Amino acid sequence: MQYAVPAIIAMTASSLYNMVDSIFIGHIKDVGSYAISGLAVTFPLMNISTALGTLVGVGASTILSMLLGQRNYQAANKVIINEVMLNVIIGTLYTVITLVFLDPILMFFGASANTLPYARDYMVIILIGNVITHLYFGLNNIIRASGNPKLAMALTIFTVVSNTILDPIFIFWLDMGIKGAALATVICQLLALVYTVRYFLSGKNYLRLPRRMSEYRLDWRIAKDSLTVGMGPFLMNSAACIVTMFINQQLSKYGGDLAIGAYGIVNRFTFLFIMVNMGLNQGMQPIAGYNFGARKYSRVKQVFWLTVICASAVSFLGFIVSECCADIAVLLFTNDPELMALADKGLRMMNIALPLVGFQMVTTNFFQSLGMVHKSIFLSLSRQLLFLVPLIYFLPVFFGHKGVWMSFPIADTISIILSAVMLLMLFRKFRLLNDGDDPSILGSKIKQA
Repeated sequence: MQYAVPAIIAMTASSLYNMVDSIFIGHIKDVGSYAISGLAVTFPLMNISTALGTLVGVGASTILSMLLGQRNYQAANKVIINEVMLNVIIGTLYTVITLVFLDPILMFFGASANTLPYARDYMVIILIGNVITHLYFGLNNIIRASGNPKLAMALTIFTVVSNTILDPIFIFWLDMGIKGAALATVICQLLALVYTVRYFLSGKNYLRLPRRMSEYRLDWRIAKDSLTVGMGPFLMNSAACIVTMFINQQLSKYGGDLAIGAYGIVNRFTFLFIMVNMGLNQGMQPIAGYNFGARKYSRVKQVFWLTVICASAVSFLGFIVSECCADIAVLLFTNDPELMALADKGLRMMNIALPLVGFQMVTTNFFQSLGMVHKSIFLSLSRQLLFLVPLIYFLPVFFGHKGVWMSFPIADTISIILSAVMLLMLFRKFRLLNDGDDPSILGSKIKQA
């Protein structure tokens, strides 16, 4: 509860962060429908940025948890320095490359003459603040993993509340439109980052950032380990970019700009429940990693099943809301009748299998939390690339844009079955280990069994 509840609140707040932008943008006078469609076109670029952030942040926080379980504080501080350096380098490169080729990239991701201006206006400002975003979210993960989840939660809530206040000021009062939404986002994250840096410089925590710039050097061994562990969520988010690109292209082909806008609404709403589950997983991650490093396997299994129960309950709630209150949910984002009708049907169809998605998410993150990178990567990619992309490509040929919505529950069901099989294989091995056993003896125990 100490880790999961603050993480859930933080991730829910983060999801509301995105929803607030979409809600205000969708109600911009005369252009709201095209503006929200333009925002949906930016999702693949946002996913790539998130992927690069998780490549560094998740890997660093996972290694940090294991090091803290081993009481190795000196190495843990080196992990933080590497996390900062990698975020600055990777974030800067992504900003420069994307800004140079922004228009062709957005057109490739599904922008049209109607939606390109809005997508460009939003992304230019977001990209300029990209390094700020990477550093803030990366250090926020470190705060949570180091044993202060309430502070991590408070900072996230601060960004949401301040964004909610600044959005209408910039969008409507200053008449900046979609640019105002992007500027509000960057300013809120900058303020939170300033406080976070001061926290790590203060010396009040056993984990700290050095004050001298000469100490900020990459340790390539740590960087390699961190990037390796973070590769699973990185590939998952990269796959999400590819999937979103296919979705936008297929919706544009079979349904037009408003169909893309409908997906933007459905995605933002569903993401609220996904982010709650991600908060649960973030609560599980340090506990599972710590106890696995301390060889307390019974507690590792216990935290897994507790997380599965909670995540399944959240997913079931999302299913109920999607099927029974879809029209009310969609009305938050737009009052355009055509866009509302498309989003209503999409929300109901897309989330049919949502009750079981919580289990699949927890299982994937469980493997990653234990440092079993290859299994986590496989589960991450199988749902997105092996199952979802082919379905998105073929089903619309027969069912039009409805085929895109149908692809999600089918892919979810297949990936859930695969996750259950891999989890069963892992727990069969765990039964052979007693608390305190070295995992390296597992091979000989399997042979004996």
